[in-house]
Amino acid sequence: MKLKSKTFGITLSFILLMTFNLSAQGLSLSGYARNYTGVLLNDTNNYSILQNTFNLNLEHKQDNVAFKINPLIYQYANEDPVFGIREAYLDIFFNSMDFRIGKQQIIWGKADGVFITDIVSPKNLDEFLLPDFDEIRIGTTSLKANYYHGNSAFELVLIPAFTSTKLAEAPSIWARTPDFPESVEIVNDYSNKTIDQSLENSEAFLKFSGVSSLIDYELMAGYAWDDDPTMYITPEFGVVNGAPGLTKVTLAPEHNRLSILGASTSADVMGYVIRTEAAYYSGKNFSAVNATSLPFDILEKDYIHYLIGTDFSMGETKLSAQFMQEYILDYDDVIVQPEQSNMATFLANRSFINETLTLQLFTYYDITNEDALIRPTISYDLSDGFEILGGANIFMAGINNDYTSYFGYFDDNDMVYLKLKYSF
Repeated sequence: MKLKSKTFGITLSFILLMTFNLSAQGLSLSGYARNYTGVLLNDTNNYSILQNTFNLNLEHKQDNVAFKINPLIYQYANEDPVFGIREAYLDIFFNSMDFRIGKQQIIWGKADGVFITDIVSPKNLDEFLLPDFDEIRIGTTSLKANYYHGNSAFELVLIPAFTSTKLAEAPSIWARTPDFPESVEIVNDYSNKTIDQSLENSEAFLKFSGVSSLIDYELMAGYAWDDDPTMYITPEFGVVNGAPGLTKVTLAPEHNRLSILGASTSADVMGYVIRTEAAYYSGKNFSAVNATSLPFDILEKDYIHYLIGTDFSMGETKLSAQFMQEYILDYDDVIVQPEQSNMATFLANRSFINETLTLQLFTYYDITNEDALIRPTISYDLSDGFEILGGANIFMAGINNDYTSYFGYFDDNDMVYLKLKYSF
């Protein structure tokens, strides 16, 4: 523990020293300090989170080169600080091309709050979908090359080393595990979860985008690993209470290759912004049941994920609505996930008092399972750079609330929270 604290102190001191030395050379410095406190609304009234955050952006540009580094520190109650670097990259600019090399977040697509073609950067789901998306996306070491021609652009992304989505693990309240009887022994096997760092295991993405007076559009393709691992479940049977039954299961997460084709558009139609996004995934693995009625099998299928949404205003209130569907091709009735999964989102946002007070409501509604996540917030800019934000995360139970449900599984995790944030 002392060694960890000493290493952290040396690293922080180095960053501060570098910042002061470069500040006189035109270094751009920004960031924020934030306190984030959440309380569960169940019978325990436990704290769902007690977090202090320091986020720093250091940027500098000179002639045709630039760099950015984004170090951050998370400190949780009664724990040592956690130091990380969200992004650290170099930019090289030419007349019609630019290159970005290093750890970076890459954002594609037109959807709000969902990932369809926005799959280049993996996700950190330690707190489900509750953090801001710049905290959910995980920066990966990549080479990004852009070529510009008129109002069009080609973007190529090469990722030499695969990074998996980070999932919450027990005892976190956001951990999601299959439901088995208490008598069943559960063993975790992570031997096949790691992807070896090799040229053969690299990922590649290509995007073509264009802008016209009528429409903005993107076309993309990718050959990648599925960021979300498939859970292979191996059962062992024996005698339970004098009768044959399930005694042990081995859970072995494993990533598989995906080929992806996608497109997204955005257009202004009579004051309404109409957004569409769609992706075709080839080689996706789905959990399936067998004769034991437990998800022990895996079937490989192709599927389509698409969205249509609109943004518009009613007076001073900004509104947004989206409809999404996942559709599994060549469906088999033993697959746990339905053939069609439908979801909708709704956003309402309005500011008052010279835009210092903002009310917002964002809702996910799983139409298929009839569960939901409702997120009301109120924020107030107390002074220049200082914001107070209060909100709630309300999970609504649906038809099915086991580990396969998206929001109903967290029905006991309703919470209220307060964020105090100073930006500079």
